[in-house]
Amino acid sequence: MCGITAYIGNKEAYPILIKGLQRLEYRGYDSAGVVMIENDCFNLYKKAGKVKVLQDFAESNNVLGNIGIGHTRWATHGVPNDTNAHPHVSNSGRFALVHNGIIENYASLKEQLKQRGYTFKSDTDTEVLVNLIEEIFVKEEIALEDAVRIALNEVIGAYAIVVLDNQDTDTLIAARKGSPLVVGVGKDEFFVASDASPIIEFTKNVIYLDDQEYVIMRRNGDIMVKTLGNIEKTPFIEELEMSLEAIEKGGFDHFMLKEIYEQPKVLEDAVRGRMSAEDGWIKLGGVSEYINKINSAKRFIITACGTSYHAGLLGEYLIEELSRVPVEVEYASEFRYRNPIISENDIVIAISQSGETADTLAAIEIAKERQALIYGICNVIGSSIARATHAGSYTHAGPEIGVASTKAFSTQVVILTLLALQIAEHKGTITTSYLRQVLFELKNIPNKIKETLKLDAQIQEIAEVFKDATNFLYLGRGVNYPVALEGALKLKEISYIHAEGYPAAEMKHGPIALIDEQMPVVVLATNDSAHEKIVSNIMEVKARSGKVIAIVNEGDTEIAALADYTIAIPQTEEILSPLLTVVPLQLLSYHIALMRGTNVDQPRNLAKSVTVE
Repeated sequence: MCGITAYIGNKEAYPILIKGLQRLEYRGYDSAGVVMIENDCFNLYKKAGKVKVLQDFAESNNVLGNIGIGHTRWATHGVPNDTNAHPHVSNSGRFALVHNGIIENYASLKEQLKQRGYTFKSDTDTEVLVNLIEEIFVKEEIALEDAVRIALNEVIGAYAIVVLDNQDTDTLIAARKGSPLVVGVGKDEFFVASDASPIIEFTKNVIYLDDQEYVIMRRNGDIMVKTLGNIEKTPFIEELEMSLEAIEKGGFDHFMLKEIYEQPKVLEDAVRGRMSAEDGWIKLGGVSEYINKINSAKRFIITACGTSYHAGLLGEYLIEELSRVPVEVEYASEFRYRNPIISENDIVIAISQSGETADTLAAIEIAKERQALIYGICNVIGSSIARATHAGSYTHAGPEIGVASTKAFSTQVVILTLLALQIAEHKGTITTSYLRQVLFELKNIPNKIKETLKLDAQIQEIAEVFKDATNFLYLGRGVNYPVALEGALKLKEISYIHAEGYPAAEMKHGPIALIDEQMPVVVLATNDSAHEKIVSNIMEVKARSGKVIAIVNEGDTEIAALADYTIAIPQTEEILSPLLTVVPLQLLSYHIALMRGTNVDQPRNLAKSVTVE
């Protein structure tokens, strides 16, 4: 959840660290800090608040040094303040450390260290870890890399760490377990970060550390990767596909708005080379190798969190409707803590934008132990989920910087659609003519999203009317029920308005009690298969003075006559309609949040990638 950056080389470290933290701020923004080494001393600065607060404070002080580490924090242990901010320094003042993750046994370790005379200034588990490393270093009289390895074998939990020794300015040590860490390889210089965004400006050559690995980087360009079992590994250097432009706002006021408008392009990227509407074929690379096992599967289990869970619910509709195989959808955070029934005849689909979601990774390990085939859907190349699964597909959404997910959701739905269609084709549960019909319509979806985006001004006017609402209700049927959940989540995340999504037919089983003249009700009304039922739902809301905002197909005059506000979008195949209906909900949430003065890209208490439990 936190963001880590580090540098060793011949350049000044501070500008690299600060720029890196700015690019990682979407991972956490409760506090931030940096430390550089100059003349065997730490230049340490850390402040509660965003990176800009740290920058204003640090730049009036000495920020010299060509080795350093930085951190932007999402608080787990200890409130956000200057003291709890990272980096943390050992009692002797020799070692400094930044950490992303949670050390579960920190309390017992802290008590042991207290008994040995150590004192603690912060409430963090990180300060315990840096002092544990120092205790082992001093007591065992061993090299720092060995002290780090031994300490990490004693801790329980997840971590990505970088360690500095102010008596050795030629060495930087980093390690990971359960939290991501990337090493950028330059000419006689190294960069370390939680993801590639701080690195891409300086080098495209990277090493993705695996779980329970650590790396020793030296100023002369030497690098060594080892396991926590002290086994040396050959570093595998990959080339980043990311561009610097992809992580800039590109003229938009916010990353979220940019990412909403990128959806036509990224959906084209998601299907490129994977389907041909003209020739009527689909080929997801991750599916073909295991197609026989997938075809014979008795059940699919989809596990995910947050927005990815909503995409998974859509996957349930798609796979069951097209492939006629039972599907269960589970919150990964619940799945991992019960005793799920999984067999070798099951296919488990794990969905995560970052590919680093802690609960989803834990769910994968449970499913692996029970011999299920694991299929991953994620966005970040080289991520933990991509490496932990048997097969999978990248969504090719590109970097998503806004904390509230938009384009990642759409691309996940596209991959699930292609997956359902490919399975259906192989099982013979779909006709060739219908397959071609859906593929042609899927090919046209990017253009229809472009048409939907032209409604932005109209949606902005509706946002102005409802910006001061205290509650919202979202209703959808069939494939639009998960979209109702997603629309409600977007509004909650960035505007802090309480919102709930429900199946439209469930309104009468409780939520209808909430409806009065102050209650905006967003109705997703594009389902031709349930049009009459949706009309009845709207009339029930209107009978109780609720305000109806209806998302309808172009030309639907019946619902337009009933609703207070209507957003008419291009018509498409019903199973593909979520790719269009979600766009007005994203824009509505964005404009309401903007009008309420919230931080759209970095909403309070949230972080982009949940890498801790």
